[in-house]
Amino acid sequence: VEHDEDTIFAADYIIDIGPGAGTHGGNVVVSGWLEDLLTAKTNKSGSRTLAYLREEECVEIPEKRRTADKGKIKIRGANRFSIKNLDADIPLGKLVCITGVSGSGKSTFLYDILHRNLQARFDKRWRTAKIYNVKEFSGTDYLGRSILIDQSPIGRTPRSNPATYTGAWTHIRDLFAMSEESRARGWGPGRFSFNVKGGRCEACEGNGLVAVEMHFLPTVYVTCDVCAGKRFMKETLDVKYKKKSIHDVLKMTVEESVAFFDDIPAISDRLKSLADVGLGYLELGQSATTLSGGEAQRVKIASELYRPLQTKTIYLLDEPTVGLHYDDVARLIEILQKLVDRGNTVVVIEHNLDVLKCADYILDMGPEGGSGGGHLVAKGTPEEVSKTAGSHTGYYLKKALKKRG
Repeated sequence: VEHDEDTIFAADYIIDIGPGAGTHGGNVVVSGWLEDLLTAKTNKSGSRTLAYLREEECVEIPEKRRTADKGKIKIRGANRFSIKNLDADIPLGKLVCITGVSGSGKSTFLYDILHRNLQARFDKRWRTAKIYNVKEFSGTDYLGRSILIDQSPIGRTPRSNPATYTGAWTHIRDLFAMSEESRARGWGPGRFSFNVKGGRCEACEGNGLVAVEMHFLPTVYVTCDVCAGKRFMKETLDVKYKKKSIHDVLKMTVEESVAFFDDIPAISDRLKSLADVGLGYLELGQSATTLSGGEAQRVKIASELYRPLQTKTIYLLDEPTVGLHYDDVARLIEILQKLVDRGNTVVVIEHNLDVLKCADYILDMGPEGGSGGGHLVAKGTPEEVSKTAGSHTGYYLKKALKKRG
């Protein structure tokens, strides 16, 4: 199972599943010997994967890079693991990529130097005047907050889901509480919460699942036999909105729910942000514990997209393209560019050449991994990095800039 282009081109035979994700997928779109599929006169199957492999589709290079000077974070004398006395600048108001071979010091730079020092300035829990692993860290006066968008789960219990994380669930509960039947019974929004007693199924405490502890094995979750996984009491499920119970709404996909709540912007706008990052196939009530790291990361990005314009933010991401198809990568780049267009800064560890060629600025770590890394090999626009001798990233980036766009 693979998305890497070089690996696919090295294959003898490919099977493409789709055409879309979730309810739009599950079919074999095309299968065959790769060479035959690439040399065929047309892509009869309509396979999106083949369209990119045959270069009928591509991620376009931006017409121009952002060049406006909006300040920069100055890092001087960084020391941590393989990084020794490193000086680097992070230009603000741009899409910045940190790249390099495995073990070159990218994660150390992002987490232990950049994130740790930003945390000390903006996170109330960690706020301090100290600086960490550097001799000088300045330039944060231009910023209002720092957000790390990693692939950690959006919640650790089955009750956490995309609807609760984005804040849409609060408005959905309010909507059900305003129904004629709810008001007649004196029910408020709490009746439709699976976090408090009242309307939820108490056998599973609103999880829909019951945890079974296993000796020497991970905990197993089984469907609640009282509510049959519906999370709520029968009386609560009798309340309907547009002929749908609260459980029916939880079972809707994001795509379906955007249309269902189209006349309620407080809900539809939040859900649309999930669809915009390519998660239209998720169910609103899908347990956070079943989401992949990439899906969790995109749910977090979606919640940031919905936020009203705030003080200038710096977003830190770690390889968000892992597990993404060409179409998903194109959509992700569009979303990251949108965050930057709002006056924010996005710093992302990345290897995907489509993302790198769309960046405004690149910091290339290396030249090798481990003790052979920790240095800044190249910096600048993708074009400047591609011309830097000794940069492994530059070598491949040069081909990517010529090949597409």
